[in-house]
Amino acid sequence: MATDPLLRQGPDSTDLVLRTGPTGPVWNALTSAGLALVTPFALGAPTLVIAFWMALAGTQASTVFVVVGVIAGLEYLVGWPALAFSRARNILRVEFAPARVPASLRLVRAAGPDDWLPVKTLREVRLTHKVVEPYQGDHKPAVSTLALELDLRGAQEQLVLPFGGDPQRLADALEALLGPAGVVVKLRTERSTRDRPQPKSGWASGGSASANSAGG
Repeated sequence: MATDPLLRQGPDSTDLVLRTGPTGPVWNALTSAGLALVTPFALGAPTLVIAFWMALAGTQASTVFVVVGVIAGLEYLVGWPALAFSRARNILRVEFAPARVPASLRLVRAAGPDDWLPVKTLREVRLTHKVVEPYQGDHKPAVSTLALELDLRGAQEQLVLPFGGDPQRLADALEALLGPAGVVVKLRTERSTRDRPQPKSGWASGGSASANSAGG
């Protein structure tokens, strides 16, 4: 029944694949450990301020380097679990089982799968296809994203992902899969044009013109 690249039918379930990658708390922690390396760089400004004032106070360079290293290490140790916690709720896929006539669904997150729920728990699926098109003379390609909202009883799940496929095809495939269970699938398309960059300020030309006027 799956007729869209995001819908993948297996022997036991049909999966709406939103992101790829391994799941589970260990994998989430390991992946977050690498991403957290940017935390000291993101918080580099206050660290540099501290190092600058220490240098002005006459602190030895070796001591400054040690302090900066300790601060960077603490920033990493704080950023790692914070990033792992924020990523843990990311939805990678939605599984519907059995494959052809689903009676149950579950959300598979970066930290692992949720419990199975009756498919009727899902009241509505809302797809919003947003396209930002280039203005005349702009050589950058259009940018397409898909916002997915799952209206579950007592909860709302939503995410936005890059999208290069056919939104109508995906909506039709979801309707064919979930329609018999009474799940409503809605599709909306929003188009806009990318803003033109603002022209640079004419301070230089204005100052030159003022100077010439004063000289005259």
